[in-house]
Amino acid sequence: MSAGPGDRAHIRLDKVTKSFGDATAVHEVSFEAAQGDFVALLGPSGCGKSTTLRMIAGLEPVSQGRIFIDGRDVTDAPPAARGVAMVFQSYALFPHLDVRENILFGLRVRKAGADEMKRRLGHACDLLGLGPYLDRSPSQLSGGQQQRVALGRAIVAEAPVCLMDEPLSNLDAQLRAEMRREIRALQKRLGMTMLYVTHDQVEAMTMADRIILMNAGRIEQDGPPAALYATPATVFAARFIGTPPTNVLPIALAPEWRDAAPEGAGEDTHVGFRPERARLAAEGVRATVAAAEYLGADTLIEARVDGRAVLVRCPGASAARPGDDIRIAVDRAALQWFSGAQGARIG
Repeated sequence: MSAGPGDRAHIRLDKVTKSFGDATAVHEVSFEAAQGDFVALLGPSGCGKSTTLRMIAGLEPVSQGRIFIDGRDVTDAPPAARGVAMVFQSYALFPHLDVRENILFGLRVRKAGADEMKRRLGHACDLLGLGPYLDRSPSQLSGGQQQRVALGRAIVAEAPVCLMDEPLSNLDAQLRAEMRREIRALQKRLGMTMLYVTHDQVEAMTMADRIILMNAGRIEQDGPPAALYATPATVFAARFIGTPPTNVLPIALAPEWRDAAPEGAGEDTHVGFRPERARLAAEGVRATVAAAEYLGADTLIEARVDGRAVLVRCPGASAARPGDDIRIAVDRAALQWFSGAQGARIG
């Protein structure tokens, strides 16, 4: 694929804002993606991630701020002039066209030569294994095959940037896992810059070089997956990244850990810990077991600390039963501290 040398696929957003009347969907979002990066825009429904992607693609006008691709200001450029390919959640395949014509549609619109279309089609089919399906209609394909056709259309465009908007959400769990691996391998093989929108933190954690976590139209945290997991910047980041989510308690409910609180911690300070870093012990925070789910490799215990739910993941089987009084211990180094119930990380 002719992605080109240097930083041709470099993307930069500078304080990009999108408003719909009095409502602001995206508020002063700024980030960069270098050539060859796989960047996931992650967040709950309504956080502004898809709107951000559509502004980069040129499908939504920008209210304020600037968008640069390859150092070129494309804020007001039409989609066709931006050098990007896009894969939608719905795949956007034409039902009346066969696989071959679906893949080649964009090239035909741009009046590419017959030899060039043949070369690009052959390249895409080799990468995606679509050769046996070229004469079929989309209705004769499985969900995974339809997804490959949509990817094929992006590949033949030979654009240095590929934008994906929740491309796997219509697939079942097993196929999603397979397609995650295929898309990541394809992106690395082609060296394309990929921006990938998802609400699924497992997709973001397993595929991305960097995650841009969004909340209410703003960037909550931007960094490698390991950094978001190990050092969440806010309570929202701590709760959104990781399965099961991080436990967060007011320090008043965990007096046993007060001595580990960072300097300056007050009564509104909250302490967080990952369920997999907790264990049942003779000493620790007092709790009562509400439920215990044996999952084979481990047991997920749901407990209550003064009425607040807390999860503990124990290896193997656990003897804990609903109603049991337990103590939850966590190594001091694994505790995370936040300024209030929705606050920023401290310490």
